[in-house]
Amino acid sequence: MKQVKPEPITLESPQALDGQLSQRSITLDPAGYLLIKLDPAAGELIAEHYGNGINAQGLATDPNSGEVLSCRGGEVRLPQQVYRGRTAKELGILLSEQPEPLPISRLDHALYLGRELQKAERCLLDGQPYIQD
Repeated sequence: MKQVKPEPITLESPQALDGQLSQRSITLDPAGYLLIKLDPAAGELIAEHYGNGINAQGLATDPNSGEVLSCRGGEVRLPQQVYRGRTAKELGILLSEQPEPLPISRLDHALYLGRELQKAERCLLDGQPYIQD
């Protein structure tokens, strides 16, 4: 069996490694993106799914107008679907095991969402604010 190992990293901490890895180029998911929020009163995690297009430069665009979407606010968009769950696992199953079309089409996007859902669940349980990376 062939084993795949990452290149040795000489960074001082896991946070430094994550920071370095966050600088890499990513490919957007053509299925759209999800914003994760907490509803502490209901004890739930929320994932709002937004559709998008992707232009020739790899930027997310509004599927109706073709305009590049800003990360800094702008026009308020409504989600295409809202998913709610009590745990990261429950919400992850809702996002990945429903009838097609799924709101996630790329493995890297699914892995990222899994990490974020775990982080959001921990914040919900600890009564802490959650900020999505």
